[in-house]
Amino acid sequence: MSQIEAQKRVLSGMRPTGRLHLGHYHGVLKNWIRLQHEYECFFFVADWHALTTHYEGPEVIEESVWQMVIDWLASGVNPGSATLFIQSRVPEHAELHLLLSMITPLSWVERVPSYKDMMARTNDRDLATYGFLGYPVLQSADILIYQAGNVPVGQDQVPHVEITRELARRFNHIYGRDSGFEELAEVAIKKMGRKNAKMYRELRRDYTEQGNQESLEKAEALIQDQQNISLGDRDRLFGYLDGGGKVILPEPQALLTEAPVMPGLDGQKMSKSYNNTIPLREDPKTVSKAIRTMTTDPARVRRNDPGNPEVCPVFKLHEVYSDEDTKNWVREGCTSAGIGCIDCKNPLIDSVLEEQQPMRERARQYEDNPDLVKSIVAEGCEKARSVARATLEEVRSAMGLDYR
Repeated sequence: MSQIEAQKRVLSGMRPTGRLHLGHYHGVLKNWIRLQHEYECFFFVADWHALTTHYEGPEVIEESVWQMVIDWLASGVNPGSATLFIQSRVPEHAELHLLLSMITPLSWVERVPSYKDMMARTNDRDLATYGFLGYPVLQSADILIYQAGNVPVGQDQVPHVEITRELARRFNHIYGRDSGFEELAEVAIKKMGRKNAKMYRELRRDYTEQGNQESLEKAEALIQDQQNISLGDRDRLFGYLDGGGKVILPEPQALLTEAPVMPGLDGQKMSKSYNNTIPLREDPKTVSKAIRTMTTDPARVRRNDPGNPEVCPVFKLHEVYSDEDTKNWVREGCTSAGIGCIDCKNPLIDSVLEEQQPMRERARQYEDNPDLVKSIVAEGCEKARSVARATLEEVRSAMGLDYR
């Protein structure tokens, strides 16, 4: 697959370590729902990744896998628009992980910021394992096995995409050079015809000498338009643009997403570890009770005490769910003691329940028919394996492992 074709594909996954909540919906799932109409999307249950931190409690993973898929479907992820699958059902991930580990410098995985951060702040489990150290390489394999050009991430996950880019670049450099690569590339250029060959050389020179990204994009588009050259020649022309070899594993890009920090019931970031979440498919009475009992401004002891919305956890949820008129009403009413805390919470409860209502309705058909969920995932796994096998065949061939 060429770099341009790869740009049409998106890969993203979630670890099954518990029920999904509204933080997942606003931080990840709303973005997936949008992307599924713009790209070819592969969304996977990262059960092997869950084992890197929850290897002593696999029952949590097993219980969460199917419930998480139902949460995806309930939120609006459409199996007709995106491929949904389970990581461990596509063993090609593991083989590519193994092969990439052969060329991965140890220092690359040790410098990933989240590795050091997790090791420093996780005291309730032992993470000094080979699996946890190597999870960035497994993550790279997840992306590269589908030759996905775009990976939707927040700013804190960009280093994971960067190490994937470096591994793809290193792999292509080591294994992408045919014997006489430059000569074969020059032959391929001539096959483009005089006019296109001249344009290709000019664009390549402008990119390699001046670093002009626009010239690179124009050259890639020019190659893509060629109808009279083979796939092998096309790959050589892509690789020849930057002086490397044949592109076997396209480098992915981080697709930066706006992921607002979803406040939990205590005002901190919504997280299972803080026990402050609102599950996606929670019963309306439970949601209403949870919001009604939320802590408010601690300085507002009595109904006629004026409050400060800026220090109130409830107002942080208003900032996500309420329009400007409602937020202004809350600010005015709270600071003047014109409204009570229950008055403030009522429109918020209405907004959260309104958002959850279609999720509960969509979820019902899947909760009542678990075989339908398994059928959707089985179909997704079959499609994912088909794509993954094709990539792995190229990788094995490049590494001299396609014994005949």
